[in-house]
Amino acid sequence: MPYFDAASAAPLHPVARQALLAALDEGWADPARLYREGRRARLLLDAAREAAAEAVDCRPDELVFTSSGTTAVHAGIAGALSGRRRVGRHLALSAVEHSSVLHSAAAHEAAGGSFTEVPVDRTGAVDPAVYGGALRADTALACLQSANHEVGTEQPVAAVAALCAEAGVPLLVDAAQSLGWGPVPGGWSLLTASAHKWGGPAGVGLLAVRKGVRFAPQGPAGERESGRAAGFENLPAIVAAAASLRAVRSEAAAESARLRALVDRIRTVVAERVPDVEVVGDPERRLPHLVTFSCLYVDGETLLHELDRREFSVSSGSSCTSSTLIPSHVLKAMGVLSEGNVRVSLPTGTAGADVDRFLEVLPGVVAEVRERLGAPAAPLSTPRSPGPAASLVVDALGRRCPIPVIELAKVIGEVAVGATVTVLADDEAARLDIPAWCEMRGQEYVGEEPADLGSAYVVRRLS
Repeated sequence: MPYFDAASAAPLHPVARQALLAALDEGWADPARLYREGRRARLLLDAAREAAAEAVDCRPDELVFTSSGTTAVHAGIAGALSGRRRVGRHLALSAVEHSSVLHSAAAHEAAGGSFTEVPVDRTGAVDPAVYGGALRADTALACLQSANHEVGTEQPVAAVAALCAEAGVPLLVDAAQSLGWGPVPGGWSLLTASAHKWGGPAGVGLLAVRKGVRFAPQGPAGERESGRAAGFENLPAIVAAAASLRAVRSEAAAESARLRALVDRIRTVVAERVPDVEVVGDPERRLPHLVTFSCLYVDGETLLHELDRREFSVSSGSSCTSSTLIPSHVLKAMGVLSEGNVRVSLPTGTAGADVDRFLEVLPGVVAEVRERLGAPAAPLSTPRSPGPAASLVVDALGRRCPIPVIELAKVIGEVAVGATVTVLADDEAARLDIPAWCEMRGQEYVGEEPADLGSAYVVRRLS
């Protein structure tokens, strides 16, 4: 069964498996002890730290292992903010950061701090100049991911790092998605990553803090990992994580070129074979293995289930695949269609034949889901004769994505050119998907108005 969700968790690399089994036999003792077994464990821990530090491009004594990438992010942000509390309590971050960064920002604000979310363009990238404008005299820390976890867009880390350095603000880079593919551009002050993203075992994160960065670990003090990660080290997993990172980095150049070609094929063929689809993310400045697209008039959860039935494991940022029914904050920040969203992230070794079969299956699955939902078969093609400026109201309250957009599409041809259709909806996704539909269909999105039990989204017919 083709597994196309490496951005969530990559399959365990063979080198990681071998290292893990060996370390279970050799690295079970406490590396802080001075007897023979402890010294052997310490040698393994030191070797793993040196290998990871080489991949990160930092000193071994600047890097600690944590229990996860999320823990590394939380510890890194909290420690840097506390260490620079005399400077101020302002945090800068991009609007498309991983949820772990957003959760840290929310906790910081709840404790009396403040933060600024820097907007992104339609590809998901920040403008360095705009990011630099968010830095203030009281900014204690800035955060920017190296590449986005949902759409694959690479961020201009080097340019932002230069602006942060000029402003005297340390930059934390979340490199969870990119570290396995190559080094992060220089200039960062703190860096975090997660082993299960590159084929290491789950439960191992990395936190690197450059010398000279003011850093005060939060929480109860611990004796291990320089006091920055409490608890006994999971040494076998750490050894496997470091070994697999070295292995995937040695394979990265060749595998990156191969997977990029497969992703280019997906980007092209999906746009050709699937009507009303939006391929999102930067087409050039992106991770080599990841592509995301959104299908109009499609229930994302149903689409993923149907692909799973046909033995394809993919992911989504669509609101309809979330228990909260809230659109992906990444897609929302980009202003792109969220309904029917599919993220394909190819693991190392993916066969071209599996990609070809996916591309053969996908159009039929999308058509089947659309038919089941009663979606329009084609966009309005022949403008009707101009008539009185009548308007229509569509009541989609209590109905989830993509039904409000489907109902809009069904009636837009029934009003005169220049007239409006008002969609009443209480689904959060409508706030994103109705404007996206207007852009795809060449209609005018007038705006949102408050309404009983929800919102009123006004659309003017232009053709």
